[in-house]
Amino acid sequence: MANALPPALRELPPALPLGLEPFRARARLRLAETPDLAGDPVRGDHELTPQYRGLVETLPLRGAAVLIPIVAREQPTVLLTLRSANLPNHPGQIAFPGGKIDPQDDGPLSAALREAEEEVGLARAFVEPLGYLDPYLTRTGFRIVPVVGIVRPDFGLTLNPGEVDEAFEVPLHFLMNADNHIQETRESQGLMRTFHAMIYERRRIWGVTAGILRSLYERVYL
Repeated sequence: MANALPPALRELPPALPLGLEPFRARARLRLAETPDLAGDPVRGDHELTPQYRGLVETLPLRGAAVLIPIVAREQPTVLLTLRSANLPNHPGQIAFPGGKIDPQDDGPLSAALREAEEEVGLARAFVEPLGYLDPYLTRTGFRIVPVVGIVRPDFGLTLNPGEVDEAFEVPLHFLMNADNHIQETRESQGLMRTFHAMIYERRRIWGVTAGILRSLYERVYL
């Protein structure tokens, strides 16, 4: 199957930083090896703002994929991007590498790895795909498949200035600590929208990115 992960890619290396041990213990049990691309997504913006469900049902769903790049440093980190301030959609927001699944992509895994190469120059040879989280439905009609990948720390990056202003890393232990997970509310599209957020130093991670990180926490750490 195009979306299935080969068994060799699901095996983690024998020596892992301590911060990645939860992935060894639980990933094969709790991360979906084949994402559900047709079912009704349980995860999404509608979890905290139920009114979005009705709005999304009027939109054509579009497939997308993101890579959650977990860098296997002594203290593991998550590689994130700052979207270009010149982009028409979500400019200047913090995101994972990713985008729409194109017809030439061999499923979400292929799309996530391609987008990571195009956006930040992260070569797929440095990424060991581990599994998928449940698809995440956005209020704008995207069904995003998050791909969890372990990244060798000796990678290099070349940013695409048309898409990304900056790439940076946030400690995994910070993002996977529920004490750092907050919920915020603001008015959007005439509705009071509630969403996840995480504030790390001067970085404000919120919306879809924070929602997917919360999904990762609930899959692997609960």
